[in-house]
Amino acid sequence: MTVAPWRDPSVSVEQRVESLLADLSPEEKIAQLGSYWKRPEIGDAEGFAPMQSTFDEGRDPFEDAVQNGLGHITRAYGSAPLTSQEGVENLRRLQTAVTAGSPHGIPAIAHEECLTGVMAHEATTYPAAIAWGASFAPELIGEMAARIGSDMRAIGTHHGLSPVLDIVRDYRWGRIEETMGEDPYLTGILATEYVKGLQNSGVIATLKHFAGHSASRAGRNHAPVSIGLRELHEIDLVPFEMAVRLGKVGSVMNSYADIDGIAPAASRWMMTELLRDTWGFEGTVVSDYWAVNFLQSMHRVVETTRDAAVTTLRAGMDVELPETNTFPELLDAIEAGELEVEVLDTAVRRVLRQKVELGLLDPEFDPATTGEAIDLDPAENRDLARRVAEESIVLLRNESAVLPLAAPGRIALIGPSAVEPRSFLGCYSFTNHVFSRLEDNGTSVAVPSLAESLTAEFPNSTVTTVAGTDFTGTSTDGIAEAVTAAEAADVAVLAVGDIAGLFGAGTSGEGCDVADLQLPGAQHELVEAVLATGTPVVLVLVTGRPYALGAYVDRCAAIVQAFMPGEEGGSALAGVLSGRVNPSGRLPIGIPGGMGGQPGTYLAPVLAWVSDGISNIDPQPLFPFGFGIGYTRFEYSDLDLSSAEIAADGTVEIAATVTNVGDRDGKEVAQLYLSDPVASVVRPLKRLVGFTKIALAAGESARVTFSLHADRTSFLGEDYQRIVEPGEFRVRVGSSSEDMRHEGSFRITGAVRVVGDGERVLDTPVSIAPVRGGQTASPSASVTAGAPAGTATASVSEGL
Repeated sequence: MTVAPWRDPSVSVEQRVESLLADLSPEEKIAQLGSYWKRPEIGDAEGFAPMQSTFDEGRDPFEDAVQNGLGHITRAYGSAPLTSQEGVENLRRLQTAVTAGSPHGIPAIAHEECLTGVMAHEATTYPAAIAWGASFAPELIGEMAARIGSDMRAIGTHHGLSPVLDIVRDYRWGRIEETMGEDPYLTGILATEYVKGLQNSGVIATLKHFAGHSASRAGRNHAPVSIGLRELHEIDLVPFEMAVRLGKVGSVMNSYADIDGIAPAASRWMMTELLRDTWGFEGTVVSDYWAVNFLQSMHRVVETTRDAAVTTLRAGMDVELPETNTFPELLDAIEAGELEVEVLDTAVRRVLRQKVELGLLDPEFDPATTGEAIDLDPAENRDLARRVAEESIVLLRNESAVLPLAAPGRIALIGPSAVEPRSFLGCYSFTNHVFSRLEDNGTSVAVPSLAESLTAEFPNSTVTTVAGTDFTGTSTDGIAEAVTAAEAADVAVLAVGDIAGLFGAGTSGEGCDVADLQLPGAQHELVEAVLATGTPVVLVLVTGRPYALGAYVDRCAAIVQAFMPGEEGGSALAGVLSGRVNPSGRLPIGIPGGMGGQPGTYLAPVLAWVSDGISNIDPQPLFPFGFGIGYTRFEYSDLDLSSAEIAADGTVEIAATVTNVGDRDGKEVAQLYLSDPVASVVRPLKRLVGFTKIALAAGESARVTFSLHADRTSFLGEDYQRIVEPGEFRVRVGSSSEDMRHEGSFRITGAVRVVGDGERVLDTPVSIAPVRGGQTASPSASVTAGAPAGTATASVSEGL
């Protein structure tokens, strides 16, 4: 039997793609750029009403819709509470219908959300992305992504819609929990490791939302973005370039929000000239859900949906998600001479290449047996979820060393986050995205509450648990009971924060933007009432965004920040409170003092950072980016630079010794910041250009060396060319953006150097070596896997 060349694995990928492309009809080609979301009617059918209600009427049955094939199957697992076995059977039915409908028997790519793990019923729910940022542990995030990818591939899916690379600008924005914080390079390094982990497991990763999505006016979802080209390049595009060039990501998703009047889904400069021609991206661009329709209905930059389809395809879009609404009109556009077949072929070629590389066109692929039913939340997954949670929890305050709790006799555990385990989970967890729409608002996977975890952690203590208030609403009826419990206790653990949801169904998540940064609902009143009792209060914040803490900070004995720590968040928090876990998380975003909603970032020039004599509003955070303490102390010494001068294409090594001077083992995040005192354009006062997380035993020291290339000083000059400019640069090493223990400087000499597009050095390697005969320092989670201990190389975080 003769095998078609596109099904022959011995033939090159390019030959297989071209032979199949040449054999497809125009209808089949267009079908490869489409998708279908077979959504069951469960719970609140209007849960996605703001997004899809206008596209439901008159939909064809699935079998009719795939008569020419299909590009993507949308969320076969992530739309209803199917068991692993039920999900596999569902996907097999869908794939069988796709291949039967396609004249060439081409299967579809199955995609799922995977921002907190694969978004499927009974699957492990890992910490939200903002917690990844707090971990400062890229290797650990890569390990998590590899586990997620392995589970996804096992059940027959191929494409994950993660990670989110949006950079936080306004703390009121609801989707902060999906981001990795306010620093572009921290985000870029973590995202690159996530991409590698997912793709090494055989699942295509997707960068979103390209680009500028989080810089929307007033922190509103989908609102316009009004930033300049320089800011776009220096902030928003940095992590995307890193994940494309360093991570070799396979997919990118556009942003909904327009940038200075240009919708990304219609931007050829963004999707083709920059992404592909400059950065060398070779994957597929997929639309955010219904973004192609939005060109006509929301952005109003085209007159018809046919115009929208033609415009986005010309700009560089490849696949319309989550269902094919406009692309069927491409056939009429081609017949009318409005679209060249070559433009269509370019997009189809990219989709077919991915299907070949995924093995979907190999002879052994059988749609009736694809995927297998597996345990999606095994013990090893839960252990990994716990480790990520533990690494991400940030200790902000510990007055008089009240923590760790010395086995108190009476603990009052108060607050909605004490009793509701859903508060540990992000908006894109299956529980909060789908399961919460059912009548029983439980969790789709076992999530021990903080009450359960703390009781297990302190078996000899009496733990009295009182919610006090809910996350939303104004009722204060339960506060009196909370006060009584606090007054009778040795210590009050007060757990407040967020509950994630969609489009206003929660206090954090997509469409859950806020007007100010006061704790939601009546939680502020609860905190004030408990603080007034005089009982020592450990304030535990379980949130998706930072909230204003200025009114509480001096009255709390301790403050712990947990950013939606996932299904094992209760155990991790209890471990931090007991001292079983020495907290090592650091803030990926500042914590404000006041409730005002002004945009905030540590990446600020003088005029945005200093208010004395300028404004009555103080923009500086209560707790700064990179901050966090633990149960031991670290000192820095012996800062040394390898050279006082380097060329405009040279490298300077910056070394310092880090010593654990406390009495217990711990982890320190050594951070390197760069300042450019005088530049031809306005620059931030400081930006992170290097970090590594190292484990040091009590009394142990390590020598940390950052290799900083001159490209890391580059910026867009007055003419918007990227340049390395000669002059003095200052470097500071320390524990946070505001706790910089040692300072040095070097000069770049010679003429201004223009850095070629897509050529600049993007990361800062780090080496770690033991000091004088001591034990070898354990590399941190940010050290590249496989590097020898003591000489490991770690990618470091950057700002601009």
